[in-house]
Amino acid sequence: MKIIACYSNKGGVGKTATAVNLAYAFAKAGARVLLCDLDPQGASGFYFRMKPSKRLLDEAFFKDVERFAKAIRGSDFDNLDILPANLTFRDFDIYLSRMKHGNARLGKSLKGVASDYDIVLLDCPPNISMLAENVFQAADHIIVPVIPTTLSERTFEQLLDFIDEQAKSDRKKIVAFFSMVQKQKTLHVETMARMRDTYPERFISAEVPFSTDIERMGTHRAPVATFAAARPSAKAYDDVYRELREHMDKEGK
Repeated sequence: MKIIACYSNKGGVGKTATAVNLAYAFAKAGARVLLCDLDPQGASGFYFRMKPSKRLLDEAFFKDVERFAKAIRGSDFDNLDILPANLTFRDFDIYLSRMKHGNARLGKSLKGVASDYDIVLLDCPPNISMLAENVFQAADHIIVPVIPTTLSERTFEQLLDFIDEQAKSDRKKIVAFFSMVQKQKTLHVETMARMRDTYPERFISAEVPFSTDIERMGTHRAPVATFAAARPSAKAYDDVYRELREHMDKEGK
C-alpha cells in the first residue's frame, strides 16, 4: 500500500480537487483506492455524495481499528472507497498531543486497512500542525498544488523548511505542480519560471489551469473526468496523475 497526501499549508489552492481527481484516476487505472478525508469541512466526501462519518467520533480514528474500517464507504465508482470526515476531526491535534508517539498515530491507523488497498489518498487540512507531522511521517509521496503567486511561493518555502527542520521528513517526498494557472497573467508566468528554476527536482511539468469546469465539480459532485473528459482541466489532472505515477515507479526502483 502506498500513501499519497494531497497537502498544502495554504488554503484555496485546489488541494481537494486534486485529491478527488487523483483518486478517480488511480481507481480507473485499476488500483484499489481509499480516499481518506482528514479535513473537518468534509469537501472530498461531499464531492462523492457522502454524508459526514458518524462512527469515527473523538479519538476513535486513531484508537479503534474496527470502527475505522466500518466508517469506510463505497463510492459510485469501481475500486474507489471513501472515508468521509466529520467536525470532530477539527480536534485531531488535541487528541494526538495526548497520545503516546502522537506523531506516528496516523500511520498506525492506516496500517489497519493496508491489505485492502493499493493506494490511500489523504485530503489534508491546510495547516502546519501535529496532524501535518503525522501526514509527513506516514506518506510515501506528498502532492502539493501551488498557485503561481508570490504568497504561494513563500508558503512553499515554509513547507520545505518545516519538513527539513521540524517534521524530520524527506523533502524528496514532495511532488509539486502549479494549480489555477492563468498564463495571461505575467505574474503567473514569471513565478512559475522562477520556482521551477529554484526547485527543479520538486516540480513536475503538469499544470492545472484556472477553470470553471473544476468549480463545477461542486454542482456535479463528481471528478472532472466524469462530466468534462475532453476539456483542458480533465486532461491536466490526467497529466498530474501520469507524472505522479512515473515518479512513484521511479522511486520504487
